[in-house]
Order: sequence, then structure tokens, then C-alpha cells
Amino acid sequence: MSPLSAPTVVSSIASPSDADAFRALNEEWISRLFTLEEEDRAVLGNPFDRIVGPGGDVLLARDTGTGAVVGCVALLAYPDAVFELAKMAVAPVAQGHGIGRQLIAAAIDRVRELGGARLFLGTNSKLGPAVHLYEDAGFVRITRDRLPVADYYARADILMELM
Repeated sequence: MSPLSAPTVVSSIASPSDADAFRALNEEWISRLFTLEEEDRAVLGNPFDRIVGPGGDVLLARDTGTGAVVGCVALLAYPDAVFELAKMAVAPVAQGHGIGRQLIAAAIDRVRELGGARLFLGTNSKLGPAVHLYEDAGFVRITRDRLPVADYYARADILMELM
């Protein structure tokens, strides 16, 4: 993948090749920094059934010059209008161009469109730039008891919610 040739545009996942790009972007960073968990494999292996079907979405940032997917973020739906911002990734060659901020803003807008009342996420202290992006977007740290799920990713040592 070459460096960005033009600005990016964000849109919803629409094809098997989009699903492949979503999986590849996430497998790269998770495998490099952590360990892929079974839940990672399940969600990344079938985003249409595991994310979109239950009422969520996967947003992809594309280089408008080449059409290449250079970033992504998932919105997983839970009961009671709760959503999880998850599986955010930006290709290494595209980092530092504001794509993460663009994806977070698009995800927040999309949660509102989907009728979401609450948005949470789990991240890791190793991911300092991501934590900073989330804080800039208005996310605040929460405790594990605020999660809508009992069993959550082992690597998530920072939990946040958009207030």
C-alpha cells in the first residue's frame, strides 16, 4: 500500500473485499501488539453476520485517489441502544493524516443515526495515540462494572464511555 494520494471518505462496509480489508487491518495490529482472541477471529471473520446483522456497522476510510481501504472502525450493537466502538485500525502508511479522528467522528454520528443512547470502548494503555484520540472525542474512563458484557477482551486495560 502506498502513502495516501488524496483525502479519505468514510462509508459503510458493502462487499466481501471490504470485509477482507477490515479483517486484514485489524489482524495486523492485534497480532503485532497482542494476541488474537477467539472473539476477534469470530467478529473479523464474518462482520456481516456478527456486526451488521445484529444492528451495528463497520465504517471504512478509503483513499479517494486509489479507493484503497486505509482505516476502519466497527460499531457493535447491544440491547438497550448500547453500542461498542471496536476494531479501529489505520494502516501504518496512513497514520498521522487524521484518519483516526475522521473515523471516530463518523462512528459517533453513525451511532446517533442508529438510535444509540450509549457508546463504550475498551483499549489498552500501550495504544497511547488511540487513548488520546478517544479522550479528545469526549470519551471518559469507566470501571469494568459499567460494561454491558461480563466477559470482555483480556487486553482491554482501559475502558471508556462517551458521556
